[in-house]
Amino acid sequence: MDRCKHVGRLRLAQDHSILNPQKWRCVDCDTKESVWACLKCSHVACGRYIEEHSLRHFQESSHPLVMEVHELYVFCYLCQDYVLNDNPEGDLKLLRSALSAVWTQKQEAYSRRSLRSQVTSREGAGCHRTSQGQPLMLTALWHRRQALLAKALRLWFERSSRGQLKLEEKRQRVELERRKEEARLRRQEVKRRLLEELANTPPRKSARLLSHAHTDSLIPQKFRDITASSPASQREARRRFNQLYSIRPTVTPGVTGLRNLGNTCYMNSILQVLSHLQKFRECFLTLDPSEKEELLARTGTNGKRRVGDAGGGHPVGGIGLNGGSSITKSLELIQPKEPSTKHLSLCHELHTLFRVMWSGKWALVSPFAMLHSVWSLIPAFRGYDQQDAQEFLCELLDKVQQELESEGSKRRILIPISQRKLTKQVLKVVNTIFHGQLLSQVTCLKCSYKSDTVEPFWDLSLEFPERYHSQEKGIAPVTTTECTLTEMLAKFTETEALEGRIYACDQCNSKRRKSSPKPLVLSEAKKQLMIFRLPQVLRLHLKRFRWSGRNHREKIGVHVFFDQVLNMEPYCRSVLPPSNPEAYLYDLSAVVMHHGKGFGSGHYTAYCYNTEGGFWVHCNDSKLNMCSVEEVCRTQAYILFYTQRSNTQNSVHGNKTQTNAGIPELNIPPQAPSSPNERSRRITVP
Repeated sequence: MDRCKHVGRLRLAQDHSILNPQKWRCVDCDTKESVWACLKCSHVACGRYIEEHSLRHFQESSHPLVMEVHELYVFCYLCQDYVLNDNPEGDLKLLRSALSAVWTQKQEAYSRRSLRSQVTSREGAGCHRTSQGQPLMLTALWHRRQALLAKALRLWFERSSRGQLKLEEKRQRVELERRKEEARLRRQEVKRRLLEELANTPPRKSARLLSHAHTDSLIPQKFRDITASSPASQREARRRFNQLYSIRPTVTPGVTGLRNLGNTCYMNSILQVLSHLQKFRECFLTLDPSEKEELLARTGTNGKRRVGDAGGGHPVGGIGLNGGSSITKSLELIQPKEPSTKHLSLCHELHTLFRVMWSGKWALVSPFAMLHSVWSLIPAFRGYDQQDAQEFLCELLDKVQQELESEGSKRRILIPISQRKLTKQVLKVVNTIFHGQLLSQVTCLKCSYKSDTVEPFWDLSLEFPERYHSQEKGIAPVTTTECTLTEMLAKFTETEALEGRIYACDQCNSKRRKSSPKPLVLSEAKKQLMIFRLPQVLRLHLKRFRWSGRNHREKIGVHVFFDQVLNMEPYCRSVLPPSNPEAYLYDLSAVVMHHGKGFGSGHYTAYCYNTEGGFWVHCNDSKLNMCSVEEVCRTQAYILFYTQRSNTQNSVHGNKTQTNAGIPELNIPPQAPSSPNERSRRITVP
C-alpha cells in the first residue's frame, strides 16, 4: 500500500525493545522465526504463520502497525497490507537505519541468509538483502523461495490438526457473522414494512367509538354460544366475564407508559409531564366534552350521531388502549378505517388519556387518538420526523386554549349552561396556570428616568453564560465546566446596556411638541427584565441548542445544577412584597431530558413526581421506573417544571382561593374510585 493513513498518526514507543537483538523472539512461544515488533509499544511476537501472537496482540490492544525484525517490512492490520510510506517525521526510515546498524554487529544473522553470503564486508553500509554489491537476480530468487516456502508452510499448517481446528473456528465465525447480518436485514425489512402499514393505516381513536361496536364482539368466543342459550346461562356468562376483569392487576395511578408510535418520544414526555401536573390534570379530568360533541354531531351534514366516551361504571372505559393485562388483547376495539366524525378535539383526547392513565388499571397506553388529533390540528408535527419537545408543548397549549375559547360558539344553544360554565372555568385555569408577568424597565442614562412595561410570559427561556458560546479565534466553547440554574436566572434578570444612542426618553422629550419638526432627543439607556408576577407552574426552558455555522445547530451538553426547591425572590421586583412569603418558593415537579448530541436527533424522556404514590418516576415511553430525587437532580435537564409551594399546600377540592400569583383555584369535585377496593390498590407499583 502506497499510502496508509495509520502511519501518519504513528508515534514510536520510547526505549523500544526492537533495538535489542536479544529480544528478537516471541514473548509467548519464544520462537525466532517470523518475529514482528509492535511500533506502538515494546511487544514482540510471532506472525500469523507461526502462532499468531502478534495478531492477538493487535486484537487486544488495537495497535495496527508492526515491523518484521529481520526483513524490516512494515504491515498494517487495519489495512491488511504492507506499508510503503512513512510518517512526516521519518520514524520508519530512522528505525530501519538503526536496525541495519544493529545487523552489521550481529554475526549470526549472516548465517541464516545463505543466498546473500557473498556480502563479506561487515563494515558495508546497508542491510544484507539491500547491499550495493548484491545481484538483483539473487534477490528476486530469494523472494521467490520465500513466497514458495510461505505457501508450503501455509498448506502444511492447514492440513495439520491444529490448522483444521483454526479453519473450523474461522468458518464458524464467518457463519455467525453471516447469520447476524441476515437477522439484521430481516429486522430492517420487518420494521420498514410495519412503518409502511402504519403510515397507510389511519391512527386508532380512543374508547369513544365503543358504542359503535356490537355487544357480541366484546364477549369472548367461548361464552357466545352459552349466552344465546338461556337467561340463566347469560347470567352465568356475565358473572364469569366480570371475574376476568376483577382479577386484572392494578397499578399506581399515573404510572402508565405511553407506547412510542414512531419518533413520538417528544409527545410522550410532554403528555407525561402535563398529566403529573395536578392542577392541569384535574381540570381536564373534570371537563367531559363527550356530551357536548354528541350534541354538535347531531346537527352535522351527515345526520349521524357522534358517539361519546364510555361514561363510568365498568372498567371497559379503557378498551382500545393497550396495557393492564393480557385480557386487553382479546377485548381491544377494532376501529374503522375512517374516523367516525370530523369533530376532532385535543381537549377530549387529553380528558380520555388522563382518565385512563390515572385510573390505576392500565400499565401501557397506545396514544393513537392523541397522535391522530395532533397530526390533524397541528400540521407542523405530522409525520414521523424528529421534533422538539419545547415547540410541541407551546403549540399544544396554544391549540388547547384556542379550542376552549372557540368551542361551541357557533351552537351555544345546544350546549347546557352547566357545561358552558365548566368550560369557562377550565379555560381560566389553563390561561393562568402557566401565566406570569415580566417587568421590562428601561433607565435613561441622561436623566435617570425609568420607564416600566409589563409583559406576559408563559415560560422563561434561559440562555447559557457567554463562556459556552464564545468561539473567538478558533477556540471551542467551554463544555466541561458546570453551570447552575441560579446563574442562568441571574443572567436573565441582569441589567443590559443598550448600544449607542437609540432610546427616545419620554422625560427628555417632554418639552418637545409632537408636531415639532425637530428630531427626537436620543440618549443612552440600560434595560433590565424582572419578574412582576409569578405563575402557579414555572416553566424554565434551557436553551441547549446553539447555531454552529449557517445551517447546523449543536447541543450544549454541560450539566446544569438545579435544586429541588427554587427561591425566586432574588429575580422578582422587590418593591412589591407578597402577603405570603412562601409564594416565592417552588418545588420541582417534572423534568424533560434530551438524550443525544444534535438538534434533529436524540431521544426525550421525562422525570415526573407522582403525587398519589409520593415518589419520582422516570418515564421512557413504555418503560417506567421509580427513581430518587438525587437521580433526577443529576440529569441533563432541557425543560424544568416548578410548582408554587403556596398552591401545592392548598386543597384542590376546597373553595376558590386567591394565591400570591393572582390565579384563582378551580372548584373540582373529588374523584370517587370506581370500585370499593381501589383505594387499597393504589400503592401497588408495576
